[in-house]
Amino acid sequence: MTPPKPSDKSPGKSTGASPTERAASPIARSTDGPRARPGRKTRRRLSRELALQGLYQWCLAGGTAEAIEAQLHETREFAKTDEAYFAELLHGVLMDVPELEGLIQPYLDRPMKELSPVEVSILLMGAHELKSHPEMPYRAVINEAVELAKTYGGTHGHKYVNGVLDKLAAKLRTAEINVRA
Repeated sequence: MTPPKPSDKSPGKSTGASPTERAASPIARSTDGPRARPGRKTRRRLSRELALQGLYQWCLAGGTAEAIEAQLHETREFAKTDEAYFAELLHGVLMDVPELEGLIQPYLDRPMKELSPVEVSILLMGAHELKSHPEMPYRAVINEAVELAKTYGGTHGHKYVNGVLDKLAAKLRTAEINVRA
């Protein structure tokens, strides 16, 4: 087996793409507003992380959306979030848990109660965004869920989350998927 060849592009060398072409690239676009600098998270990403923390807390200890939101409001990270989006995620998921579980369960290989609380929280949030936020491209929803699973979930949890949400998107976002195809 031969080792991969080093790239002939040096860090300071242009890729040949114009700024307009780079901006039109799907990698350069973000559904969460202006692209964040490397290492910086968007307000929407921070909102999802905080909502994930609240949903995780709910999975373990229960509680109301209001009480969980009040507790998370006291954290340092709260001021950096898109507060309205965070509140919509947390309250929207918790108000709709039975329906969201019903949407997700057919795509699981085991009962939902056997999943880790992190995976349950991410799947519920992803299902909610797929169902209730048609303005958010399904690929962005899945990508955000996968990134959360990579960061907070188990070793291969992101693959499981990706597979489940991909199947759910095929059901909930058929028209959007057909347009892309």
